Amino acid sequence: MKNLTVLGSTGSIGVSTLEVVAAHPDKFRVVALTAGSNLELLKQQIEMFQPDLVSVLTADKAKALSRSLAGKKPQIMHGVEGLIAAATAAETTMVVAAIVGAAGLVPTAAAIMAGKDVALANKETLVTAGHLIMEMVREKDVRLYPVDSEHCAVFQSMAGHRCQDIHRVILTASGGPFLNWGKEKLAGATVADALNHPNWSMGKKITVDSASMMNKGLEVIEARWLFDIPVERIAVNIHPQSIVHSMVEYIDGSVMAQLGVPDMKGPIAYALTYPGRVACGVKPLDLTALSGLTFLKPDTDRFPALKLAYDALQAGESMPAVMNAANEIAVESFLAGRIGFMAIPDTIARVMDLHTPRSLHSIEEVLEADRWGRRTAREVLGCTN
Repeated sequence: MKNLTVLGSTGSIGVSTLEVVAAHPDKFRVVALTAGSNLELLKQQIEMFQPDLVSVLTADKAKALSRSLAGKKPQIMHGVEGLIAAATAAETTMVVAAIVGAAGLVPTAAAIMAGKDVALANKETLVTAGHLIMEMVREKDVRLYPVDSEHCAVFQSMAGHRCQDIHRVILTASGGPFLNWGKEKLAGATVADALNHPNWSMGKKITVDSASMMNKGLEVIEARWLFDIPVERIAVNIHPQSIVHSMVEYIDGSVMAQLGVPDMKGPIAYALTYPGRVACGVKPLDLTALSGLTFLKPDTDRFPALKLAYDALQAGESMPAVMNAANEIAVESFLAGRIGFMAIPDTIARVMDLHTPRSLHSIEEVLEADRWGRRTAREVLGCTN
């Protein structure tokens, strides 16, 4: 029996995680759940999984949740304090880190420092503080299992091989809804257009990141830290079918790949049960039904966010944290209808140009870089809040 905390239980990864858990009640127990504002779904999860502790965004939401629950209630907390309490709960042996954005950094770091293994779906944790997080992982001798489908594919493709024999890691990208759009058309892309992903069902922020290819840029940075591989040996291929989830090329020319239908329950289940596997409701892949598998080079002229992520990683120090913060503010503004789609990478570039990278020695310094990036992005955009 593995005792779990799920950070971000009402998001797409959290929901899929609990579907895997529900299918194997003999293998998993839910100790704690955290959510933001979706109290109705959280209430259903509480009734089904009976956690000891839950945390929500604010004190008001905590009171509203408590009033809505009948019978025995879990301990209900809120804010960062609640996230940390859930991530470090004594009975928890693994934390599923599925909060979107930089908000996932503090509870994920707390879980590692408390000696918990982590199934990592929050890529921003490594984007903003990769060197610090990996130092913590080594210090506390815990396991960090990748949940992103691409990094899970790399993890599986490395199994049984020596790290010194790796030539390249090749991350695949679907190309999103704008794969065949020209620059002029992209300038007029709407929120509905950006959220119309052809292959994956994800939350709004990640879906917009996929449309701009910033999501792939964040994954490049994540891969650098997860697999301890230099940026010049991390490549991106556009693969519209989303069947090959990523690949590892070895020095003898061999390429190992992991294939499967696009369903996040697969990598989630692998992270939860490694080195074993369990049935998790993913449909088997019928290769004979495929019309073909194609791979293309990314066009960073149309999708400059990918190059910005590479640039941030090469600059190092505080630049990735600032880049990520600027992206979060720009995506938030796009979703609110305040800016156009191509203003997202433009905003990120302007903020990066204004930033002088500096060394980061603590999580608090990472958070300060994040705050600077958000504040500067708002100033660039003329936002008042």
